[in-house]
Amino acid sequence: MKKRLRPRFIWLLVIVLVLIGAGAYLRSWFTSSSSPGGHVAVVSTNVPYNILLIGNNARQATGPLSLGTSGGQADILMLVHIDPQKHKVTMISIPRDLLIALPQWRDTVPKIKETLFLGLGEGPAQGPELAMQVVSHFTGMPVKAYVATDFQGFIDAVDAVGCVNIDIPYAIYDPLHSGADFQPGVHCLSGPWVLAFIRVRQNTVNSYRTTDFQRMGAEAQVLFALKDKLLHNPVQAALHLPALVSTWRKDVATNLSNSQLLSLGLTLAHSHVQHITLGSIGDSMDLASMPLPGINVENQIAGAYYDVLNPLDVTKVLKPYGSTGAWTGLPPFPAPKDVPVAVEGSAAYVALLQKAGFPVTQTSTTSPSSRLTVVFPNGQPAAGFAVARSLAAGNELVTPGSVSEVTVYGP
Repeated sequence: MKKRLRPRFIWLLVIVLVLIGAGAYLRSWFTSSSSPGGHVAVVSTNVPYNILLIGNNARQATGPLSLGTSGGQADILMLVHIDPQKHKVTMISIPRDLLIALPQWRDTVPKIKETLFLGLGEGPAQGPELAMQVVSHFTGMPVKAYVATDFQGFIDAVDAVGCVNIDIPYAIYDPLHSGADFQPGVHCLSGPWVLAFIRVRQNTVNSYRTTDFQRMGAEAQVLFALKDKLLHNPVQAALHLPALVSTWRKDVATNLSNSQLLSLGLTLAHSHVQHITLGSIGDSMDLASMPLPGINVENQIAGAYYDVLNPLDVTKVLKPYGSTGAWTGLPPFPAPKDVPVAVEGSAAYVALLQKAGFPVTQTSTTSPSSRLTVVFPNGQPAAGFAVARSLAAGNELVTPGSVSEVTVYGP
């Protein structure tokens, strides 16, 4: 399955975590606001609130809210839900390739990662503002605060603590993209090597670390490794504090005030941290160019890999955290019972679709295509998306065509 560059960095929350119990010391370091412009967030320490972590993939960036020479997209969007009363922090990973309506923008590849790029084109403050607006609309959760960084910010933060222990269960070799080359075992990785670990684009030796969702799991693994390194020994954490604060001031942009950051650190110090990922490998699919009303100004998307999530599923997952209803701007997914499917190929596809509730007819045991392909009737993209998600292959081609019902061709 072809994949695109996935640099990731989730150390941001950890930097806040190490601000524990060091209020007086930190106040001597934080002498001015961290905000690059725009409104300062107002968050409460008594009721649940949300902070958006943004990873900017800009090359040769001059700062965390720079477009650089290329990139400038949100390679990570992680919504951090903080519940002070329950002493619980939930990190919610959002797939960067999420297909989402951007009706006011001329973007032929409307993925949620593009929101940072589009906003930064208007100005530094507008990048995180647009990202927060779209993430809030998508999740149905209010988002007023953000923290953003870039490649260098990640490397600097890890190197500030020396290295972190990463347990790698299987060999990884990705010489063409991330440069990762790891054997199984526990490795204490410095900043550049941790970056390589979470940037793996295509592991050539096995199926470990080849998908977006495995990469998001790697993000969480690095986060907890950093947390363990910094908080296991308070004395060592205190020694690392000056370097981490220096990194924060140089590499991070946020609209949280200094006092809010300190309050956040104290809240997180006594909280249980958990991680959830929205979607799964079944939501990833290769969409052909197709009309899609309301998705952008052109009402048309270009062919690319997208993650197509069902808002009803997202709402169910996020309701415990205050979601009022998720939204992607896509046509509603039809009920499986209302989508007849014809299969030309393996009976395994028939079984999968029948289990999901689709009425299925196997018209042939052989397929004219060597690749799993879902063809939907023109004008019925939601039916094609629903069938593709149930096949859960993660790399099937989904395309409109001159068929009377959704047709699956597969080896």
